[in-house]
Amino acid sequence: MPNLNGQHPGRRRYRTFSDYLSERFGTRVYKATIDAGFTCPNRDGSAGVGGCTYCNNEGFSVNSRRDRASALDVRKQLEQGARFLRRRYKAEKFLAYFQAYTNTYAPVEELRALYDAALEHPDVVGLDVGTRPDCVPDDVLELLREYTNRTGDVWLELGLQSANDATLKRINRRHDAACFFDAMERAKGRGLKLCVHVILGLPGESREDMLHTARALSGLEYHGLKLHLLHVNRDTALAREYERGELRTLTMKEYATLAVDFLEYVPPDVVIQRLTGEGAPDVLIAPKWCLSKSEALNAIHDEMERRDFHQGSRLTARPESMKI
Repeated sequence: MPNLNGQHPGRRRYRTFSDYLSERFGTRVYKATIDAGFTCPNRDGSAGVGGCTYCNNEGFSVNSRRDRASALDVRKQLEQGARFLRRRYKAEKFLAYFQAYTNTYAPVEELRALYDAALEHPDVVGLDVGTRPDCVPDDVLELLREYTNRTGDVWLELGLQSANDATLKRINRRHDAACFFDAMERAKGRGLKLCVHVILGLPGESREDMLHTARALSGLEYHGLKLHLLHVNRDTALAREYERGELRTLTMKEYATLAVDFLEYVPPDVVIQRLTGEGAPDVLIAPKWCLSKSEALNAIHDEMERRDFHQGSRLTARPESMKI
């Protein structure tokens, strides 16, 4: 349970993103999200159609998605987000977070215009770009490298989800694990901070499969991690599997145990950007317990306390050159 200061003691056992931002910038920094109107190569036919099996299709159709955002629209979204974050969390500075869909999936000059527009905001201290590993050609990586000389942080978030090719095929990712590791290797040495996305509880995966992903990442130069519980959302291929009885979702206790197991293989200097994600009530089918993020986090923190956990406890020290 939380202590008298409102912080659960389990938070001392891993490196939180909020702590990192406070150390890095000396003030309250929050992500201000931007939807720049991107689509995905796994939806428009370039790599596949239909998207990943867990992605809700509502609003994703190429024909129904709006056009690419203008620089003016990006600035407007950022200002609206900053206003909300100031009011809600007393935020003072912001990371411009290109979150929705595949945010490097456009020609370099289009990307430059959008990123430039975000960085024009006087209180933006960094750029955060979420994308797929098959959408970071060298010219895009070089563009992102240029921004490391202009702003505080440049984060590149790459969705791996699993290091098991059989799983990636089953969830229709339309890339393999080698594609991810190649992207990570090519991104090295450019001054970027690399954040990896992983989903626990994917169809057919055992505990050993999930820990294989953790161990596969442990030798890489990466700086942040987002762990996510598998959600079954309506209007998805995954929902149809669930309704046919072909998929069982994790209980809260199972997820908490697996998340802590996974973090034992995460180097202690890696920033944990997310430990779980709460479902959207209007689309979530299962598991319903994830609608309460605070309860899920408490379960994870309690598991940390129970086993006297510390991040990276199963690893030897990493070289200084690999640390954030």
